[in-house]
Amino acid sequence: MALAVNLREAGLTSLALAKIGNPLKGEPLLTSKELCKFDEEESDLLTSCFLNPFRSLDPHQLQRTKTEEGNPLFGYAYTVFNDNDNLLNSAKEIAHYLYTKSYHPNIKSGDLCISMMEGIIIKGKSVSGICIIKSENKVPFLQISDNDGDLTLTTQHGIYPDKVDKGCLILNYQKEKGYIVYLFDKSGNTQFWNKDFVAAAPIRDEDYLTKKFGELCINFANKGLNSETDQNTRMTVANRALNYLNESDDFEIGNFEKALGEPELVDQFTSFKKQYEENAGNNIKDQFTISKKEATKAQKRLKKRMKLDTGADLTFTSKFLDQSENLLEQGWDESKGMNYVKIYFGEEL
Repeated sequence: MALAVNLREAGLTSLALAKIGNPLKGEPLLTSKELCKFDEEESDLLTSCFLNPFRSLDPHQLQRTKTEEGNPLFGYAYTVFNDNDNLLNSAKEIAHYLYTKSYHPNIKSGDLCISMMEGIIIKGKSVSGICIIKSENKVPFLQISDNDGDLTLTTQHGIYPDKVDKGCLILNYQKEKGYIVYLFDKSGNTQFWNKDFVAAAPIRDEDYLTKKFGELCINFANKGLNSETDQNTRMTVANRALNYLNESDDFEIGNFEKALGEPELVDQFTSFKKQYEENAGNNIKDQFTISKKEATKAQKRLKKRMKLDTGADLTFTSKFLDQSENLLEQGWDESKGMNYVKIYFGEEL
């Protein structure tokens, strides 16, 4: 069963700050000496800014043992969850730990906000959370101020909520298995933040497995078939694979291979799946319960695109592809000396 986390009632209760430089470049680490002070209105604003990026992300688990010495971030979180008054000291340790992981020329300096969140709801239970966000890019903004009866314009630089680069939300839930974690890195390079710093592993539930298998099917149709395979055949194969996910309650690799049909396709898929899993660093199970939500999402992601030299750009979803023989006509117009496309529809949406 997929984990349902409700962030709507959450609120920020305490906040520590740090500036994280790159030690390889001689940039310093600075941490706040006291927790930040803020009023209720500011708390609501900060809560929204800090938590919005974590909505609709896949859950991970904070690994208790990353190395023989354990996972430092797990230990810092455990200390704070045991006593919220430990946030300031633990935030300094978290900032220092991140600083020691920043020895790479491509890692940017940035502002770090470490906050305590209360009122996060999981399965009807209220839990606390530690929110860690790093902003590496400051946005310029203008401010008009009253100065001795006159107006002055100043330029400042600050953190823009939608531009937060990295984030980690640790929830005080399932400590024995590993705290539930949501994380993101908008740079696309997850090695530094996700693996070196947080060391979290995805929760391999039905949502995760269905999503990954859907991605595998689409990638197989795009990259796993013989190079001479035309686009229509690729779309047919992908649609056949995703239809199996949408029409079945449980995934079983043998039944899926039957749905693919041709033995040659099965052999190509088996080879591609093995390489795909090796590149990803983990295996997709041969049996699991299918998440209908993720199966539907995968089907919606499957699209056929037709770009024409006249500037027209047509995109067809998988629902359309199922009926394309009846809804789409292509031909040659003798009088114009050009190809044409005719699409039938009931009404414009």
